[in-house]
Amino acid sequence: MHLITLKSLEVKELESIIDTSIRIKQNPQKYEGSMKGKSMYMLFEKTSTRTSLSFGLGFNEMGGRYFFQRWQDSNFAVGEMMDETRLVAKSVDLILARLKYHQDIEEMARFSPIPVINGCCDRYHPTQGLADCMTIKEIFQTYEKTLVYIGIWNNTFNSLLTSFPRLGGKLIGVCPILNQASVSEKEAEEINKSTDNFEFYQDIRPEGLKDIVNQADIVYLDTWIDMEFINNPEFKSLKEERIKKMMPYQVTSRLLKNSPALVMHDMPIHPGYEIEREVVEAHIQTILKQGENRRHVAKGIFIYLLNVDV
Repeated sequence: MHLITLKSLEVKELESIIDTSIRIKQNPQKYEGSMKGKSMYMLFEKTSTRTSLSFGLGFNEMGGRYFFQRWQDSNFAVGEMMDETRLVAKSVDLILARLKYHQDIEEMARFSPIPVINGCCDRYHPTQGLADCMTIKEIFQTYEKTLVYIGIWNNTFNSLLTSFPRLGGKLIGVCPILNQASVSEKEAEEINKSTDNFEFYQDIRPEGLKDIVNQADIVYLDTWIDMEFINNPEFKSLKEERIKKMMPYQVTSRLLKNSPALVMHDMPIHPGYEIEREVVEAHIQTILKQGENRRHVAKGIFIYLLNVDV
């Protein structure tokens, strides 16, 4: 059993992981020894703050041990995925991999005899999606809210798409730019067929954005440039192109005026681009709760994948 994408989970499984994560957050002492005697290998090709902190610290807090390795320091960078994965699996109970490409995480899962967790790739960010849904459930006590996502159609949006509408929430995507590595028209069509809880706008005029925001209980933001490219000079022209296209969609206090919506952001935040600093500070407690919940969701995932009886 692996966690590569949320679309592979039934609704009852999504709910179970989230409910377990909430219980762990409310009573962490009860779960302190749940991972005793267990070990986890963490492989990071992409940079990270929240994923490395939440999974490493979370595993330690439950009594387990982990080994952290950067991709460039490992032989995954020079060897075959199938060989390196099977070797690692001889020494640990769980693998968390944060890789650039979805096909690599799929290949790792295919050859691993132990659970593999997708810590983020170019196509999906399932652990973020779970933490987002947990945060919404924790704040509102229900998923039946309207979330407006404003930004690039990317891995985070894909994970919201394959979870939030199925849990009963309404997802409205405002995505002027589609990240081709992430877009899955097939998945969007499947969601559309299975629920009325999804709407998508690509060409909406910025002045029409206010009407959509006024429908929102939650406004959700993400970076416009993938974090591994944001400071890369080779992507300077792409960065400039995206900023020019997306600036009219920046979430400002003016846009949110008279709106009761909470603002969520999966971080890292880029004030002055996708969001105004004033908005960040007005909603910082929600944003930090969302980030903190990554650790609690990590614990819920450990319980689920390792089938621990608590």
